[in-house]
Amino acid sequence: METMPLTPLVSWAQRHEEIYLRVELTDAQNIDVHVHEQVLQFRAQGHGAKGQNEYEFSLEFLLPVKSEVSHRSTQRHVNITLQKEQRGWWERLTRQERKPVFLAPDFDRWLDESDAEMEIREKEEKKNKLKSQRHEEKGEWFVSLTTGMLFVYNLVQFLGFSWIFVNMTVRLFIFGRDSLYDTFHTISEVMFFCQILAAVEVLNAAFGVVRTGVIPTLIQVVGRNFILFIIFGSVEEMHNQPVVFFVFYLWSAIEIFRYPFYMLGCFNTEWKTLTWLRYTIWIPLYPLGVVAEAVAVIQSIPIFDETKLFSIPLPKAVGASISFSYVLHVYLVLMFLGLFINFRHLHKQRKRRFRTKKRKLSI
Repeated sequence: METMPLTPLVSWAQRHEEIYLRVELTDAQNIDVHVHEQVLQFRAQGHGAKGQNEYEFSLEFLLPVKSEVSHRSTQRHVNITLQKEQRGWWERLTRQERKPVFLAPDFDRWLDESDAEMEIREKEEKKNKLKSQRHEEKGEWFVSLTTGMLFVYNLVQFLGFSWIFVNMTVRLFIFGRDSLYDTFHTISEVMFFCQILAAVEVLNAAFGVVRTGVIPTLIQVVGRNFILFIIFGSVEEMHNQPVVFFVFYLWSAIEIFRYPFYMLGCFNTEWKTLTWLRYTIWIPLYPLGVVAEAVAVIQSIPIFDETKLFSIPLPKAVGASISFSYVLHVYLVLMFLGLFINFRHLHKQRKRRFRTKKRKLSI
């Protein structure tokens, strides 16, 4: 006579997207689990309710499930997980209303629909919390990196302009008036480096790394580089002019107070004396610097007329060229317009800074 196949005890539970089955087989081997047309077939060898034997069962589910089945065997159970074809809550596991005798609820994992919804919400909240923590960590890391880069930039600029200022001061005391005539040869390389690096300030303002106006920053950087590279750098006759000393000295005198102020600002630290100097020293020095730059431009005009450097050639029929000095005349007008724009911007900054401090004190 044929013996009836042995059926293990099976317990089940569900979530909105998954079905969990736990087969009561100890030390299960040769496990075969597959789903075909909504029916799960299970076969394995192990120690169940009837001792060490081969056990099998089949379940026709209430609704379709995906064909992919995952199972994991432990010393006491075989745990099976299936994915529902459509998300939802089943009123029962099997298509037949009468529950199979070997099937029972898995009370360790059993949840009502409302409890399952709560579990989903808790998981979502936990996931969202982890995401927000990661975003915060990334944001903090980015802020720390940006702060570090700003500090290094300001430190390098401070060291560069400090070297220029100290070097020019010492040479003035040692050599007197003679030091005015060789400023370009002794200082220009460091000044070139600092002013090229200053282009970073325009990018910082444009991308919102620092809260300052793009136009005033652009006017200052482009204006200084025009004087440095075009007026001084390209015309050898200007290298020995005393005006180079005054331009470089006034530029560096402003920057040795500005950059350390920004360095402290990277760490939300303030030194009151330095803050006052940063927002006050430019009042006499900035206009004087523009006047010195204007003198340099005026002195270079005859040289550009004579050398025809940067002149714009015209057709042969005209037989002439437009001298670069015309551009310099226009630049002189723009220079004082830029002085007005930047002076107004710096004045607003100073007013806002000290007005804010007065309010804090009154509170």
